Amino acid sequence: MTEQTQSFSGDDRVDPPLRADEATTLRSFLDFHRDTFRWKCAGLTQEQLAQPLPPSDMTLGGMMKHLSIVESGWFESTFAGGEYMPPFDAVDWDADRDWEWHTAQDDSPGELRRLFDEAVRRANAVIDAALADGAGLDGESVQKSRRNEGSFSLRWILVHMIEEYARHNGHADLIRQSIDGQTGE
Repeated sequence: MTEQTQSFSGDDRVDPPLRADEATTLRSFLDFHRDTFRWKCAGLTQEQLAQPLPPSDMTLGGMMKHLSIVESGWFESTFAGGEYMPPFDAVDWDADRDWEWHTAQDDSPGELRRLFDEAVRRANAVIDAALADGAGLDGESVQKSRRNEGSFSLRWILVHMIEEYARHNGHADLIRQSIDGQTGE
């Protein structure tokens, strides 16, 4: 039997609270979008995760690996000043700037989901530490903007990550529907 990604449904997502403080609201919307993406990839085989929707060559597996490095990049590297998590720390990005998209087809659904879940876990640890240190959402990244505009606030990074997931969840909707007809929010 061909391995499939873990089961996850739209009902597994937790809706963001209607009334909460800013940090809770931002984190809840980020978690909601992370779970929406898990739902779009749930129950698919390696072949299905590698299936593009022409004319794009984007795949759900590539997107899962991409979002894993985006999590690690923004939280562990840019905000906290550390390195990318494995395997991204050993990639020759000059040789292939889209390595995560190109190599995902070689990864099993379980490997992709474990990588994604680990990236989210590590990102959440950075967020937890940043919120506990007293600066809260105004805490600033170690790395500066590439345009020399200064540091990023944790608030900015959280909003950017919500935007990143919202955009890719739209892509994921289209790709998933082309694979097996599944639609949803």
